[in-house]
Amino acid sequence: MDEGLRYIAAAIAVGLGALGTGWAQSRIGSAGAGAIAEKPELQGIMLIFLALPETLVILGFVVAAIILLVR
Repeated sequence: MDEGLRYIAAAIAVGLGALGTGWAQSRIGSAGAGAIAEKPELQGIMLIFLALPETLVILGFVVAAIILLVR
């Protein structure tokens, strides 16, 4: 029973992180496209803003690894 709950917890950690990242990137991407259309010099900073939510997935993966590896 405990082993199954650990797998579920790890899946939730990665899954919710991926959902949150997708939602954030969709908002940032549409706003960034509008901003770049008006001011092309913002292209570099919008790329950074688009990459920032990816850390949420990486954090979820690290938490899942900790859940699965630590007994």
